[in-house]
Amino acid sequence: MPELPEVEVTRLGLQAALIGSTITGLSVGKPLRWPLGCTPQTLVGQRVERLERRGKYLLLNLQRGQLIIHLGMSGSLRWIADGYEDGPAGAHEHCTVHTDRGQLRLRDPRRFGAVIWHGSGAAPHPLLARLGPEPLSENFDGPALHRKLHGRTAAIKLLLLDQSIVAGVGNIYASEALFRAGINPRTPGGKLSHPRCTRLAAEIRATLREAVASGGTTLRDFAHADGQLGYFQHTTRVYGRTGEPCRVCGAPIAHITQGQRSTYFCRHCQKR
Repeated sequence: MPELPEVEVTRLGLQAALIGSTITGLSVGKPLRWPLGCTPQTLVGQRVERLERRGKYLLLNLQRGQLIIHLGMSGSLRWIADGYEDGPAGAHEHCTVHTDRGQLRLRDPRRFGAVIWHGSGAAPHPLLARLGPEPLSENFDGPALHRKLHGRTAAIKLLLLDQSIVAGVGNIYASEALFRAGINPRTPGGKLSHPRCTRLAAEIRATLREAVASGGTTLRDFAHADGQLGYFQHTTRVYGRTGEPCRVCGAPIAHITQGQRSTYFCRHCQKR
């Protein structure tokens, strides 16, 4: 599933093309996870004023509201500038935003993604209202994380996947950050001390920043808006490396399942 770095890489790759453009139409193919919430005509003539990210959601802020885009489990966005003919939408391209500069196409083979209209003046959309702090913002640090984890008995790996604890962190980067912080993924979140939360928050930020700089992670379907792939998967310390030697101590990387998700860690470097 595309996580914060993949969505941020997508945002950075699209902002120059989209900001200031005007929507001329919207085409919807097979149904996505949630309905659009308006008629395509509602969007026609609206200018894209800002392109933002909240957690794993990309936000196209228009003059009278915003389009909330989620890439689901297998989605990616592709930009086709005017003058570059690419033919009709492909079998897995289920939504196309037409602008006066080109087309933004959502490719989503599994159709767990979404494009949702949220009008101005309304209460925060339910998908965004419960999200925790942005891990790359000033609002996320050790004390903030410690407060969120207070009294929680669930394993820290599972808590990092809870978007109300911290927004945008998913399976890959939770495993990587826990390794870098030397924390066993099975440790109850409420048992982490202030110093350990401070270190974990710092490693979450560092891991995410490195992933953005590497263009995100391409495991199956994710690609940048220009079709390029991400490369973070080539430098992971634990994720996807079952049985391979730890890059720090040489012990074999372990694999367990937590909440039906794969977790990778080093039993020697992450003893507690």
